[in-house]
Amino acid sequence: MTAALDQIIIYPDSDGQPMADNTLQFRWIVLIKENLECVFRDYPDVFVAGDLLWYPVERHPEIRVAPDVMVVFGRPKGERGSYQQWQEGNIAPQVVFEILSPGNRLKEMAKKLVFYDRHGVEEYYIYDPERVDFTGYVRQGENLVVIETINDWVSPCLGTRFVLTQEQLEIYDPQGNLFLTTIEFSERAKLAEQENERLRALLRQAGISDGLGSN
Repeated sequence: MTAALDQIIIYPDSDGQPMADNTLQFRWIVLIKENLECVFRDYPDVFVAGDLLWYPVERHPEIRVAPDVMVVFGRPKGERGSYQQWQEGNIAPQVVFEILSPGNRLKEMAKKLVFYDRHGVEEYYIYDPERVDFTGYVRQGENLVVIETINDWVSPCLGTRFVLTQEQLEIYDPQGNLFLTTIEFSERAKLAEQENERLRALLRQAGISDGLGSN
């Protein structure tokens, strides 16, 4: 009977909701997700995802949530239609981020806090980019509790540092590098290449092999 029930249970890959309500929310989701991918690029057992449905309980597809960003330690990288916890060594995402928009204010975030608390999340962060408001929760014992002093907070799981300025949230990787947008990454790479070319030109003028390499 159980096998027959398993065959008809469907775990949708989409909840029918858009990934983001506006460009600002989407930009922050991408910024955090892509930079965390970079932070853990050399760790094959760290899975980072954005807007992926997480099903924590087998045979209960109604129990689900799609964090804006989630990080799972102890699970391999790779493509997934959804994160079905019982097929992932029963490992819950340890860190989740939610980026607020006008359509998902405090009531929805409170419901998600209950969900994340119940299903084993270690760290839960909420950022409102319009109001420049940042809140975090960390697990102490059996429960998630609010982080009283969030400014300059270092994530125990991620090693990232959060600095809240008057303009926006700044996130730094474990080496102290600021999280950058794709355009900012591109601009830095271009500047670095221009500087390398300048040094190569100087070395050529001096008749010295540069050793810098070229593309």
